[in-house]
Amino acid sequence: MKLFLGGIAAALLGLLSIIIWHHAVCSLIVSVIPIILLLGGLMAAYLGYDEVKDKLPCCKARGTQEPSNDAKLREEAERYKQEAERLKSELDKSKTS
Repeated sequence: MKLFLGGIAAALLGLLSIIIWHHAVCSLIVSVIPIILLLGGLMAAYLGYDEVKDKLPCCKARGTQEPSNDAKLREEAERYKQEAERLKSELDKSKTS
């Protein structure tokens, strides 16, 4: 209950402050928007860099042929199948004991 009343009091004080100092609040909002846009754009560019790098043929290393993603997935699936079979056989042995 105290937290709820404190939240309402803080909201009312914030609203009153915005009404009294609306020019300062507007100038703060106007000055923060370009900073938010700059940081958001940099973050989007950073996150999209790997995707663009993979699509450009000039950025791929020449002469290094890595196995395709499908081959890697097949190898991993085969390892998991073998591990599952091994665990099944251990479970069967422990059940019969």
